[in-house]
Amino acid sequence: MDRAAIMEKVVSLVSETLECDPESVTEDAKFTDLGADSFDLLELVTAFEDEFGTTLDDDVLQGIQTVKDAVNAIEDAQ
Repeated sequence: MDRAAIMEKVVSLVSETLECDPESVTEDAKFTDLGADSFDLLELVTAFEDEFGTTLDDDVLQGIQTVKDAVNAIEDAQ
């Protein structure tokens, strides 16, 4: 899956999970700025893993702060 397709799905999952405007889900957007708390982040990681059929390592998860970080982690895990 190419980066644009990953980004599209991530935007959809983030906006749905956090109930925020998809236009606010940019690569540079921090999950906390989008209203995510620790429970939301866990829910997002689970959604990403289910959607992309991959598992994200704990070390990688700790470094995910922005949408771009999530897209990079998903891209690297495939």
